Amino acid sequence: MNRTPVSSSNIGSVGYDLSTQILEVEFLHGGIYQYSRVPSSIYANLMAANSHGSYFDQHVKKASYSYRKVG
Repeated sequence: MNRTPVSSSNIGSVGYDLSTQILEVEFLHGGIYQYSRVPSSIYANLMAANSHGSYFDQHVKKASYSYRKVG
């Protein structure tokens, strides 16, 4: 999946596949994770957020989307 670099102290890049609703996040301190059934609005808001890390924590991590480590 193609990911877009973001300016964050925790996240290196973010990608999204609209057809499968998979959000892919590369963390700076190791690991690439895919989160399932994430609405496109969450991805759009994550990319537009002033703090990508804070938005991710509040709206993805704490929302308990299922995920798997892919790298």
